[in-house]
Amino acid sequence: MDLTDACFAGAARQAELIRSGALTARDLVAECLRRIDRHDRHLNAFRLVFTRRALDEADQADARRARGEHAPLLGVPVAVKEDIPLAGLPTTRGTAAVDRPAPADGEIVRRLRAAGAVVLGRTRMPELGLWPHTESTWAGATRNPWSPEHSPGGSSGGSAAAVAAGLVGAAVGTDGAGSIRVPAACTGLFGLKPRRDRVPLTPDTDTRDGLVAAGPITRHVRDAALLLDVLAPGTDHTAAATANRTLRIAVSLRPWGPATPLHQEVRDAVLDTAGLLADLGHDVTRLDTAPRELAGPAAFAARYLHGAAAAEAALDRPDRLDRRTRAVANLGRALPPAAVRAALARQPGLTRRANRLFTDHDLLLTPVLTRPPLRVGQWRRHPTVTALLAAARLTAFLPLWNVTGNPAAAVPAGHTRTGLPLAVQLVAAPDGETTILTAAGQLERARPWTDRRPPATP
Repeated sequence: MDLTDACFAGAARQAELIRSGALTARDLVAECLRRIDRHDRHLNAFRLVFTRRALDEADQADARRARGEHAPLLGVPVAVKEDIPLAGLPTTRGTAAVDRPAPADGEIVRRLRAAGAVVLGRTRMPELGLWPHTESTWAGATRNPWSPEHSPGGSSGGSAAAVAAGLVGAAVGTDGAGSIRVPAACTGLFGLKPRRDRVPLTPDTDTRDGLVAAGPITRHVRDAALLLDVLAPGTDHTAAATANRTLRIAVSLRPWGPATPLHQEVRDAVLDTAGLLADLGHDVTRLDTAPRELAGPAAFAARYLHGAAAAEAALDRPDRLDRRTRAVANLGRALPPAAVRAALARQPGLTRRANRLFTDHDLLLTPVLTRPPLRVGQWRRHPTVTALLAAARLTAFLPLWNVTGNPAAAVPAGHTRTGLPLAVQLVAAPDGETTILTAAGQLERARPWTDRRPPATP
């Protein structure tokens, strides 16, 4: 396998190649760094690249392998989003507003390093993770490897762009309202938001009141399973990704909250995937049960805005934020405390109602986004509230599962007529990551999605 193919092979295959001696960690990491130098000047996926340290860690991985040592991710190059603490660096959260360095790696990074992974860099996100695109006035736009005129989504947009472009074998993102699933969907990747608290955010305190989860963004399902085995040990996720059991799957084209128009190619992708799952032997049922209500999305909006205000208050220099970010935080500060308490109080009842579906079904299949990826700067001239409403319509199928804490994933489902990625969402019961991995693994084997590579990053 040549080095370019190895860069696109994904974390699990890279680990196998290094373990077998077919490839050295040094050669793989050096090639990834060369690709970053070549492609990231226009993709803008990375905020920081740790060139010298990464090469040193690759050499250490090769020395460990030569001694007969084994670790699940030994020598595999990965990236982490910039809201995940790294020792000695400020946890910038997409801003220029943090000066204080983190005293230690976050638990996610500690587990990656303990498994032998080489952290190549820190990936970009929009300020405070507030948007389903990755742009700011001071950092510019992160671009989609499938089309530089389009966004890779957000808020884990840099993580997704880096994996899709073959700059790293896998990346870790965070998801408070779709921020793993959105960029995975926009870049043709598998992105899994595990259930609440499955992957520890330590030492961070979740300013979004329990909405945020961390998880993998990868080329293959088995890459994500391998990362989950490392980040959330105790379950054999890798075995689940190759299982063939039959599942009961409900299909819905109705989003949480008000009716939202679906782009025809998005609708077709969901229905085509439903047909494929039926052909694979699953029990597939159309079941549009999501409640058409305003109270639930309004309660989520209150929590989202409150979280933005809390995140801004924790910054060292909030005056450095973009004007739009400050405007969102101002909306959060204007909320009466009683409105936030009422929003939090709705969570248990909503969770019970949403999970009734999983009494009779193993999975729910829906769209991820209501339309294909956004163009870079598409909402730049929108007033803040108009942009927030547009974001809510785009992501209408996603935030419910942050409120309830259920695991949910974006699974590639082909491309638009113009070559942009399409995706579907799989949602499971609260302990159902393995169920998602099983169905997604079957979809990948039946309809492989990694044969095509983004044209902008050969």
